[in-house]
Amino acid sequence: MDLCNITEIKALLARHGFHFSKAKGQNFLTQSWVPQNIVLEAGIDESCGVLEVGPGIGPLTQQLCRHAKKVVAVEIDRTLQPVLAETMAGNENLEIIFGDILKTDIPALVREEFAGFRPMACANLPYYITTPVLAALLESRAFEAVTVMVQKEVARRICAAPGTADYSAFSILCQYHAAPELLFDVPASCFIPQPKVTSAVVCLRTRPAPADIRDEVLFFRTVRASFAQRRKTLVNGLASGFPQLTKAELTDVLAACGLPANVRGETLGLEGFAALSNAIGERL
Repeated sequence: MDLCNITEIKALLARHGFHFSKAKGQNFLTQSWVPQNIVLEAGIDESCGVLEVGPGIGPLTQQLCRHAKKVVAVEIDRTLQPVLAETMAGNENLEIIFGDILKTDIPALVREEFAGFRPMACANLPYYITTPVLAALLESRAFEAVTVMVQKEVARRICAAPGTADYSAFSILCQYHAAPELLFDVPASCFIPQPKVTSAVVCLRTRPAPADIRDEVLFFRTVRASFAQRRKTLVNGLASGFPQLTKAELTDVLAACGLPANVRGETLGLEGFAALSNAIGERL
């Protein structure tokens, strides 16, 4: 079965009485080159165990099963159970779990399912849940790489450099855990129903946390405070995030880090935020 053929997709869904859920952000692929390129660009091969989030009717799952040693797909929509039973029949290296990835112990799942394999994650993420799912996959520290299809606007945020309009606290979260690479765009015409935006595929190859960060919790608290008031100076943002420190004390902290008093948070990179959070930690 061609899981990217519109005619076959419509017949499949009609057989099972399936209806798209706007609430779950369901858009199914209609171009086979997309899942093929995702698997190719992600570097999936026989040495890999792959966790897929949100298989839908299974076009990416099908490609993963052809290349990986083992695939575990987590799907929240139980109405897709009979559909996947049909489309994924015969894939002996596939296990489908119906549940919520955000309520799943990801490190435990990877340990149990992918012992001896290179653990990878792949997902076509619904727009409404992109940030928490991607954060959960990265923060699990369970994968060599996480390859996701997301809204292009989000992809730009993930890969953004300091000082650019797309740079945000989410950019830092992603780049703290991984080296992201924007792979390719996926036009709205590649989906049914068609979304109103272009999508993009991003590969995040994970890496150890920067060694010069003394307190990870404090680091991310500093980052969130720095972006909370984007149009204001960094001192103002930090003053809201760290009310126990005066603006004078925070200005001294910036000076100790070699930063001017009027600097804005969106101009700092990982190293700058590491130095800043370490200096704040000393003051606290």
